[in-house]
Amino acid sequence: MTKFIIKNICIAIFSIASCIANAQTFKFVALGDMPYNIPNDYPRYERLIQYINSLNPAFTVFVGDTKSGSTPCSDDYNLIVQDYFNKFNGPLMYTPGDNEWTDCHRISAGSYDPIERLQALRKTFFKTEFSLGKNPAAIVRQADVDSEFSKFVENSLWMKNGFLFVNLHITGSNNNNERDDRSRQEYRERNEATLSWINYAFWLATAKNYEAIIFSYQADMFYSKNQGVDPESGYSDTLKLLSLKAESFKKPVLLIHGDSHRLIIDQPLKTPDQKNTLENVMRLEVMGANEVQAVEVQVFPGLEQPFSFTPLMIRQNMLAPSFK
Repeated sequence: MTKFIIKNICIAIFSIASCIANAQTFKFVALGDMPYNIPNDYPRYERLIQYINSLNPAFTVFVGDTKSGSTPCSDDYNLIVQDYFNKFNGPLMYTPGDNEWTDCHRISAGSYDPIERLQALRKTFFKTEFSLGKNPAAIVRQADVDSEFSKFVENSLWMKNGFLFVNLHITGSNNNNERDDRSRQEYRERNEATLSWINYAFWLATAKNYEAIIFSYQADMFYSKNQGVDPESGYSDTLKLLSLKAESFKKPVLLIHGDSHRLIIDQPLKTPDQKNTLENVMRLEVMGANEVQAVEVQVFPGLEQPFSFTPLMIRQNMLAPSFK
């Protein structure tokens, strides 16, 4: 009886289509690059988590850099990170950043072996078929669908109301395509997995007629124009493939990342010939480092541009101006 009444109200006031769209509308939160200033940032980070929990998002995406590049890359710190992730009431979807492993060779970070630290991340954060968070959600890992790339358990995807969400392991520090032969070999292997996962995502979204694809990763691949064309760039293959696939997909694509610690919403991806902006692709770069804040993304199914962005600014977390 209740459903019948609601349906009649929809017909009288709006339309069945608009009511269905409203019923499928959802929100999620994106953040990353925190906490950097330890231990001073712990209270700020905790306030942000509490605020996010009060909003009750469908899930939260953390786009890498769980610490600064000068914080030691220890197992003990990974456990602190895991504990914070499990303070999020809803599912927490995590993709690694460079500060967690590629930059761990730095003296200030503990002079660790980056490849060993990557293996530790995989064992700590990506060991089940579920996300992190107090109430984890089931996800699909690349290892579940492609035995050729069984190592890359951090690459994952999940669906929500006709939208496909995809985590990609793409980090700063030129995606580890630097320093020595061992690093570059790791990059080449992971880059091949990344390209395969992107191809799979577009194939799946097309086959299932999903409304849009949302890719989350850490690196700011648009930091300079050369990153898309420089043969030494660790991002050129990814940008070329995203451009090619997004153009043929002809549906909304959202790229979410951190790395440069600036709040940016724009359309930076070009067509494969680099002559035009791909208008169906938007980019959200989240704040971080000194700005311990986040962004809420509202998703409105059925719209040509279904994403709406609201910065989550906690006054007590602001350093400039300070409200303490």
